Amino acid sequence: MAKPVVVYGASGYTGRLICEYLREYGIPFLAVGRDGKRVKEAVDAVPGIETVEYEVLEVEHTEAALTEAFSGARVVLNTVGPFSRYGHEAVRASLNVGAHYTDTNGEQDWMIDAEARYGASFASQGLLISPGIAQMYTVGEIAAQICLEQPGLDTLDIGVFWKGYPTVASTNTILTNAAFAKAYYLEQNEYVEWPADAGLYELVVPGQHELGLALPWGGTAHPVWFKKDPRVASVRALGGVFNRPLMLGVPQIVTAALDQMQGKSDAEKYEIVDAFSAQVRSEMPPRENPRINISLDSVHASGPLGRAHCVIHGNCNYKQTALLNVHAAVHLLQDAPRRVGFASGCQAFGHRELLGALRSFGLVLDPIVEVHR
Repeated sequence: MAKPVVVYGASGYTGRLICEYLREYGIPFLAVGRDGKRVKEAVDAVPGIETVEYEVLEVEHTEAALTEAFSGARVVLNTVGPFSRYGHEAVRASLNVGAHYTDTNGEQDWMIDAEARYGASFASQGLLISPGIAQMYTVGEIAAQICLEQPGLDTLDIGVFWKGYPTVASTNTILTNAAFAKAYYLEQNEYVEWPADAGLYELVVPGQHELGLALPWGGTAHPVWFKKDPRVASVRALGGVFNRPLMLGVPQIVTAALDQMQGKSDAEKYEIVDAFSAQVRSEMPPRENPRINISLDSVHASGPLGRAHCVIHGNCNYKQTALLNVHAAVHLLQDAPRRVGFASGCQAFGHRELLGALRSFGLVLDPIVEVHR
């Protein structure tokens, strides 16, 4: 029997957490993946899973197979990345069955491509395509939107930090971004490429004395989301982990992988990406500990005659991502989004609404906001 929500990639770290929150909301779902045994093991491990109606389905990663699997769904929550590599089939299948689509991507090139290829088609059917609903981007967007509640601000300087270790998919995404995509910031409504050889950037981290190390992280979603916001002209976003030795090692890993890719075909490059990802993180990370796995999003917004600063402290980054996607599904099952076609989580559901969801589950503190007029 068809379920209203599909979780594609349910055997992964974030996919399993999405299933947990769907259970907490009591929403029936279909857990889909390429390895049915792994999907079943992941979903069966969710505490209290017997209290919600769900099914498990193994499916090939093709548009035709996914279209059949998604049939009857109203919302598809996709966690199968890297999305520039695997996202197209899932998006087209969602469109084929008339379902709203969200994903958890961290790839600027995928978002630019998804908007150009699919935004108009989703809008014509009254459907939402909202890639990048994730702690890495959405919480920073919430902070930016809070700043932009003040008029006269047109420039966003965004920093995000996490404490924890990347999943297999996150590691793969970092290397895929480096190998196949350029990273852009927004300057006077035009994309400008980040210098490829700039290395690590030092940022002031609110609430601590030590400087943090950060990278453009593929450019992030923020320049894409705000490019068509009439209030905003320029956006720069950088991100990193609090663990300084780990950050110092990231450029070395990326450089070593890129050196091996010289003169290789795309297929060979992907094999190298997969091999390096397995070396860095080949197993499922441990479940998040809120005393250890923390997040910090900081946004400085400025204009000719105004400034605002918003900081949001949180914990359990992947749980934040999972909850944001499930909240999106809950909204879409009961009401239309604020915007159809290509839109960010805040544009589709409202930044205060998403903040309220995170607050209600104890995943973020009240924002710290300073405004100078």
